[in-house]
Amino acid sequence: MKTAVFVLAMACAAVAIGTPAQAQNYPWCAYWHGTGGARNCGFVSFAQCQLTAQGAGADCRANTQYEPNKPMR
Repeated sequence: MKTAVFVLAMACAAVAIGTPAQAQNYPWCAYWHGTGGARNCGFVSFAQCQLTAQGAGADCRANTQYEPNKPMR
């Protein structure tokens, strides 16, 4: 029984580790001031970015790495 549990755990770990991370491709970034360049480029719309940045000491800018025709996975 212990062997079966161990094999199952190893198989689950292999599946989890084997899944590659995908970069996000979103058009808006929030830049926080005084944090050494912290940013979050995970916003679909300017309004969504503004709601996050509001009152948090951040401002929203266009993502210079955004590729609108690149398919997301």
